[in-house]
Amino acid sequence: MDFPRRPLLLCLSALMALWAGCETTGGVDANPAVPAADTASAQLRPGDSLTISLQGVPDPSVNAVQIDDRGTITLPYIGTVSTADCTPGGLTERIRAAYLAKQIYRTVDVSVTVTERYVYVGGEVTRPGRVVWTPDLSVSKAIQAAGGFTLYAKETKVSLTRGQKAYDVNITLAQKNPAQDIHLMPGDSVQVPRSPF
Repeated sequence: MDFPRRPLLLCLSALMALWAGCETTGGVDANPAVPAADTASAQLRPGDSLTISLQGVPDPSVNAVQIDDRGTITLPYIGTVSTADCTPGGLTERIRAAYLAKQIYRTVDVSVTVTERYVYVGGEVTRPGRVVWTPDLSVSKAIQAAGGFTLYAKETKVSLTRGQKAYDVNITLAQKNPAQDIHLMPGDSVQVPRSPF
C-alpha cells in the first residue's frame, strides 16, 4: 500500500518543530532570585541566642539567654519578656521600658547582642534539625552541615522557605555553579523532598 508523501512529510515536520520547542524550554539553567533580608535589622526568632547586658545600675550583669518556642526570654527581676516582632534594637527598648516601668531601676543601659542564629534543615538529610547560621551559609552548605543527602533525596527540587514564600532550588546546579548556591538568612527553612524513584 502506498501512502501519500505530502501528509507524511507535514506530520514529520510538525513533530520535529514540537520536539525542537521542547528541547529549548525543557532545561532550567538558573535557580530563582530570592530576595535578601537585612541581617542587622532582621527580626529575632525562636532559637536565637542572645547576650543581654545591663549597665549603669548598682548590680550590672550580662545574661546569656535563648529565645524559647513561644518567643520569650526571662530576665532577673522582670521575668518573661516577649520578643515578638522585635529586632535587637526593639528588644533593647522593650527591656529598658520593663525595668523602668516596674521601678527596679531609675536608669539602665541595655545592650542586646545576637550570639547565635539558626536555619532549619529537614526532610531527606542524614541529621535533620537546626544549623548555626553564619554569613557565608548557603543552601548546599546547610545540607552538608546536616549530614548531606540521604539515598532517596530529590536534589534538584529542594524547597527554601523565607518568610511566607517558598522557592525551589536545584542543588545539583548549585554544586556545578557556586553562583547559583543561594545564601541563607537566619530563620530560613530548607526542606529536602523524597524522590519518587
